[in-house]
Amino acid sequence: MDYPSYFAKFYDIIYSRMRSGVDKDYYLNKISSVNGPVLEIGVGTGRFFLEAIHQGADMYGIDVSKSMVNVLLEKLDGEYHNRISIQDAKDFKFDKQFDLIIAPFRVFSHILEINDQLAALNNIFDHLSNNGRLIFDLFVPDLEVLASGITNLVDFKGEYEPGKRFSRTINMTADLVHQISDITMTFKWDESGKERVEDWNFKFRFYFRYEIEHLIKRSKLTLDTIYGDYNGNILGPASREFVVVCKK
Repeated sequence: MDYPSYFAKFYDIIYSRMRSGVDKDYYLNKISSVNGPVLEIGVGTGRFFLEAIHQGADMYGIDVSKSMVNVLLEKLDGEYHNRISIQDAKDFKFDKQFDLIIAPFRVFSHILEINDQLAALNNIFDHLSNNGRLIFDLFVPDLEVLASGITNLVDFKGEYEPGKRFSRTINMTADLVHQISDITMTFKWDESGKERVEDWNFKFRFYFRYEIEHLIKRSKLTLDTIYGDYNGNILGPASREFVVVCKK
């Protein structure tokens, strides 16, 4: 899925506030713990990649969104541009294998169909070294929120430049049978002395624990552990994250 250019423009502003304190240290620690090459699926604007590459990681990144990758390339030194490519999880190709592959921040929620999910997992298996690991995360579904939906939730409001306002509003309805959320994000920001408004609609897949386990069982990969957060705690009633670790 290609993100609209205005989403890519504001991505770092939104998620540096909302997300980096949640998962950034976890993934950077996992990246630094391996000596061999690392691949990030869904590299986006480089929220992890930039810091990892500056720390000396043998890092590569892929994404299907040209607009997101273009933002990353603008920030990235030219000598590292060849480490970034526009590829899809289900059919990416490299002439190397990786000691670690990560797919952070709900990458698999963008893969709606089971056949594509399995294709992605099997392609990842083929690109892992013998002792390689895959780590990805998904949100634990909140059944009350899914049943009731979300109406006009302003989840971000602030300035993207001094004196220039920006906000994002979320609306969501869920198809509980097919486990698909229909999400509309409304962006409003000051541009050229006027308020610009854009709506972006997309579909997002939600997963349950045993579904994840069975999906991995059907793939070439072997499930190691599903944690309930980024601190290595077990899944429990208060868990809000599936942090999934697989091995070859």
